[in-house]
Amino acid sequence: MSTHEITLRFLAEPSDVNFGGNVFGGSVMKWIDHAGYTCAANWSHSYCVTAYVGGIRFLKPIRVGDLVELKAELMHTGNTSMHISVSVYARDPKSDDARFTTHCILVFVAVDGEGRPTKVPTFTPDTPQGRRLNDYARKMIDLRQRMQDEAAEFLDEMEAHAHDD
Repeated sequence: MSTHEITLRFLAEPSDVNFGGNVFGGSVMKWIDHAGYTCAANWSHSYCVTAYVGGIRFLKPIRVGDLVELKAELMHTGNTSMHISVSVYARDPKSDDARFTTHCILVFVAVDGEGRPTKVPTFTPDTPQGRRLNDYARKMIDLRQRMQDEAAEFLDEMEAHAHDD
C-alpha cells in the first residue's frame, strides 16, 4: 500500500445534505479534513494537527446518495509539516460518470505525545503528478508568506491609525 496517498469512499447520506438535496459545504470540509489527516498520519506515523486549510474550491454539488471519493496526496514535506492535496469526486453509483466536485490544500503538523512538533520523513516525489503537486505546494508556500506579510503590514497600519481617533 502506498504511504503517500489514500482514498476514502462512501455514500453521501441524507444527514449530510441541505434542503436542496446537496451536501452541506461544512460536511465536505469535514470529509476533506479526515482524508487529509489520514494521509498525514499514515505518512508520518504520528498524531497530526491541522495547521492550515486553504484554497478550497467547491466546483460542483454532491447529492444525497452519490458515491463520494476523496483522494488525498502528499505534496510536500517540511521538517514537521506535510502539505496534502485533497480532491473530491462524486457520482451516481448507477453511473460511471464521476464529477470533480471539490479541491483543497491542507497543511498538517506531526506532534509527539506532549503535543510538540516532531520530525516527519522527507517526501521526494517520483512521478510527474507528484512533481507537479510538489511544485504547486512550493508556490503556495511562497504565496501564503507574501499574504501573511501583507496582512501583518496592514494590521500594523490599522493599529497605528486606531490611536489617531
